[in-house]
Amino acid sequence: MTKLSWTGFSKKTPHERLEHLTSNALLSHEDKEILNSKGLELATANQMAENVLSTLSLPFALAPDFQVNGKDYQLPMVTEEPSVVAAASYAAKLIKRSGGFKTEIHNRLMIGQVALFDVADKATASQAILNQKADLLDLANQAHPSILKRGGGSRDLWFEEKSDFLIVYLSVDTQEAMGANMVNTMMETLVPNLEELSGGQSLMAILSNYATESLVTATAAVDLRYLSRNKEEAQLFAKKMEMASQLAQVDPYRAATHNKGIFNGVDALVLATGNDWRAIEAGAHAYASRDDQYRGLSTWTYDKESQQIKGEITLPLPIATKGGSIGLNPTVQVAHDLLGNPSAKELAGLIAALGLAQNFAALKALTSTGIQAGHMKLQAKSLALLAGAKEDQVASLVSQLLKEKHMNLETAEKLLKKL
Repeated sequence: MTKLSWTGFSKKTPHERLEHLTSNALLSHEDKEILNSKGLELATANQMAENVLSTLSLPFALAPDFQVNGKDYQLPMVTEEPSVVAAASYAAKLIKRSGGFKTEIHNRLMIGQVALFDVADKATASQAILNQKADLLDLANQAHPSILKRGGGSRDLWFEEKSDFLIVYLSVDTQEAMGANMVNTMMETLVPNLEELSGGQSLMAILSNYATESLVTATAAVDLRYLSRNKEEAQLFAKKMEMASQLAQVDPYRAATHNKGIFNGVDALVLATGNDWRAIEAGAHAYASRDDQYRGLSTWTYDKESQQIKGEITLPLPIATKGGSIGLNPTVQVAHDLLGNPSAKELAGLIAALGLAQNFAALKALTSTGIQAGHMKLQAKSLALLAGAKEDQVASLVSQLLKEKHMNLETAEKLLKKL
């Protein structure tokens, strides 16, 4: 089998990239036509949200050749930020040469909660609820019987006393769906019984986005020779990357930016696949604060014995492949096709791997050339386009902008007039 080459992919035009994908059977002709069209129709968009006026387009890009668990993937990314896709692709290349990403799905359950108040005797109420646990689990399943046919359903029920509240939690296997509506329905169904058993009142019954039962871990290693051809310099870079990782564990100011870089990748793939990036971010930031201090979500260590820099990330990722608006947006369907239509668990692993790749690229840049070196050329390109440069003028204008002392829109406009 001929190995697929991605050399020069970034230099191709969008049309040439699509041809590369279709000619190598990575994209169907039907999907190619969708990407060549306007994507989401206004009539469909009008059914997805209220007071719709139009649709907003964002760049739909590809980070090719990610090796995850021994299999190669082409990751669709929706992002407007320059250098994000390039950084992910660069990291993926080095990590593949060093053995690729490994992922582990710890669990795939969603959590719902009913918050009870005015409970006179929490200990007695807790025991009464515990005695009816099996019946309550069955009642939750009766509220959404179709999930049982697909192998899912309620899995466990427990409770905690917090301040004035007795909070009852339910874990649910939602299969390929994110399951917000499913879990909300189950929790609301339990309310009358829980109120009767506890003698209290329900404040609310709702899904939690803090998905601690949907944890995914991705790991990767990079041989030091890929950090620099100079052995001593490579070792220095590895040590500095390890220290940068430690900094994100002790300083929340650095941790916030460290995690933002991770979400440059995570959000791009979550958005491309039609998932709720707001829920994913909320849960992950809560997870970053799980021990009462906000910390970086990834860690990197320099392994002197293997001469590698090793990274690990664990994220709560209740990712879906069915339900919600996933089936409504044709471009989202193309994204799933590009990925080979993975299961929810497989997709969650890919997202964690992409977040780790993005983090590797950022830390390597920060601890070597600095973050701006990689950004400046792409920033110059953005300025050229904002100034009104046509396609055949962009390269020349970018070249001139990079030589200027002050690279801003005013300078770009002046140089464009000269062109």
